[in-house]
Amino acid sequence: MEIYAVIGFIVLVLLIVVANIKIVPQAHAFVIERFGAYYATWSTGLHVKIPFIDKISKKISLKEQVVDFPPQPVITKDNVTMQIDTVVYFQITDAKLYTYGVERPISAIENLTATTLRNIIGELELDHTLTSRDVINSKIRVILDEATDAWGIKVNRVELKNILPPREIQEAMEKQMKAERERRARILDAEGEKRSEILVAEGHKEAAILKADAVKETKIREAQGEAEAILAVQTAYADALKLLNEANPNDKVIALKSLEAFGKAADGKATKIIIPSEIQSLAGLAASIKELVITDDKQ
Repeated sequence: MEIYAVIGFIVLVLLIVVANIKIVPQAHAFVIERFGAYYATWSTGLHVKIPFIDKISKKISLKEQVVDFPPQPVITKDNVTMQIDTVVYFQITDAKLYTYGVERPISAIENLTATTLRNIIGELELDHTLTSRDVINSKIRVILDEATDAWGIKVNRVELKNILPPREIQEAMEKQMKAERERRARILDAEGEKRSEILVAEGHKEAAILKADAVKETKIREAQGEAEAILAVQTAYADALKLLNEANPNDKVIALKSLEAFGKAADGKATKIIIPSEIQSLAGLAASIKELVITDDKQ
């Protein structure tokens, strides 16, 4: 019987020891109280607490946390009431201050955010509010970070998620946006038509240029052909004169050639004929031609 009691006592002690062995996960912290007072903050690792004396008061995540607060009514400088909801990104940096610094810290951050937002928006007009989100975000973050530092909280970022003006203003804004979209559509259509007309004009211009180049090329080729023909005729004529000079023609042959030239000049197309001084008389020229012909026949 005593053996069973000893075994039972040993098992109970082991269970108590095992139950008081705690492992703190990564990016977490445990706040430990001893006799109801703060004793220590356990960081990541293995820890053993004294049974019935030490107590884990709070388990805290050290990761960055995101809180989305519901829309808050705010009034702008020009007396426009709108609804704005915010998103706060924060991180616990001191587990002890977070545990004992403020009751319900998330609720405290929400109330502080709403108050700060009203103060900032109250200094801005509607148009400025809608276009100054980054400025508003920065101001709220700085104010919240300073206020929550005593609570062991660091505010990393604040974002205005939605800004909802009154219904009539929303309708006016929607109409304005619709008009702006229509204006941009008309501009795009006009630019498209302009571009199309430019392309057509460029096409006509290129076609005209190609046509002019073709005409120019034709004329150049015709001129080259005529020049080559003239050159060929002149070359043949020069070759004929060269051959004639090499044959050493007598006066009768020269007279005959002169008569042929005179005949071409007097073919009826010329209105005025100038007789060369070398041709003294047509009778003498004819006699020479006759004698030349008779000589050729005998040969």
